[in-house]
Amino acid sequence: MSQSLNGRVALVTGASRGIGYACALGLAKAGAHVIAIARTQGGLEALDDEIFQATGEHATLVPLDIKDGAGIDQLGGVIFQRWGRLDILVSAAGDLGLITPVAHLEPNTWDRVMAVNLTANYRLIRSLDPLLRKAEAARAIFLTSAAAAEPRAFWSPYAVSKAGLEMLVGTYADEIAHTEVRCILLDPGPMRTKMRAIAFPGEDPDDLTPPEAIVPLLLELTRADKTPPTGVVKFTA
Repeated sequence: MSQSLNGRVALVTGASRGIGYACALGLAKAGAHVIAIARTQGGLEALDDEIFQATGEHATLVPLDIKDGAGIDQLGGVIFQRWGRLDILVSAAGDLGLITPVAHLEPNTWDRVMAVNLTANYRLIRSLDPLLRKAEAARAIFLTSAAAAEPRAFWSPYAVSKAGLEMLVGTYADEIAHTEVRCILLDPGPMRTKMRAIAFPGEDPDDLTPPEAIVPLLLELTRADKTPPTGVVKFTA
């Protein structure tokens, strides 16, 4: 893989498994220093082991619940003190919630999904915006879903949170249009992840695209010498 990201600093949420893990590893292999965020310490350590085996370098591991807004605020300060900027943000953490009728949904489930999929991204933008503005051609990539596009029975918390995320990111993108920061909404489509297995338990995982397949597109979107497309970018295998 081309070392096209040498010297760049990338933060990835949800980095302990699935798409976040694959993105973090792919960015590291391309030369970026990865700040990996997830709740699961063991998953972060496994990621770091694989990054070290592939590159000879370690990631910066941050065991953090993405719902912890104060922790996100502190993270921005630490990144500023150590690197002074942030070149790449990949927000891959997500919560499916429950596939259930709206009337049957417990408030704590609704609140948790909104906190992870929507509010945490507002807190990330709030904390990291000054760092992204200090970078040359920074890229902020947020994972979305086709579920945001139209109502789908039983999917209310996930779909509503992703629709809100798309509006949040679109608004932020309009606000920073005259800077060198670019926001990207990335729809990975059906992939072989734990979340997908919970949502569609009858699927054969061997029929699904593995998360690492998205890495070439991710690296293309993070190129400093190209302007990324607007709107939702859809990955196709």
